[in-house]
Amino acid sequence: MSSAPVLRELTAALDHAGISYMVVGSFASNLYGTGRGTQDIDVVVSANADQIRASLNDLPKNHYYFDVDAALEACRRKSMFNILDMERGWKIDIIFQKPGAFHQQAFSRRKAAQIEGVHVFALAPEDVIISKLEWANMGASLRQIEDVAGVLKVQQNSLDFQYIERWIAQLGLTSEWASARQLAGLEQA
Repeated sequence: MSSAPVLRELTAALDHAGISYMVVGSFASNLYGTGRGTQDIDVVVSANADQIRASLNDLPKNHYYFDVDAALEACRRKSMFNILDMERGWKIDIIFQKPGAFHQQAFSRRKAAQIEGVHVFALAPEDVIISKLEWANMGASLRQIEDVAGVLKVQQNSLDFQYIERWIAQLGLTSEWASARQLAGLEQA
């Protein structure tokens, strides 16, 4: 099922509330790499409680389920909350921007993009790689490594490898990076 209506409604609500955001996760890796199916839309936001309340008020109540108190608590804790699209089956994870130099820089490097014809802001391809490697490091997930390999295969001639490798070293992701490069055919076993 198309994500376009959900993305259109979500980004309109975020824009109307003045919330800076970027699409991350598998939607971002699908933009730059080999796609895989998902029913989850992950979005990182930089927002305060009033903005979150305003954006949720803009979503059609007959299509979306969310807990305002959970959203405000996530805003306070800088964690995440979910919005469920009851009509089309999509789950939206709203993730508050993480602290730290990499996450701040990744947010500042977000790029205008199109997903299914909807104009959005998305994580830059180099930052998709680094973020996916972080997730792989936290949960040893092969899916994250596969997503990175897909981005590497498609984007290898346009990536800033110096930028990527600087963050790989700083964040301690060399093992995951080697696995992704090997899977993409960029390194021997």
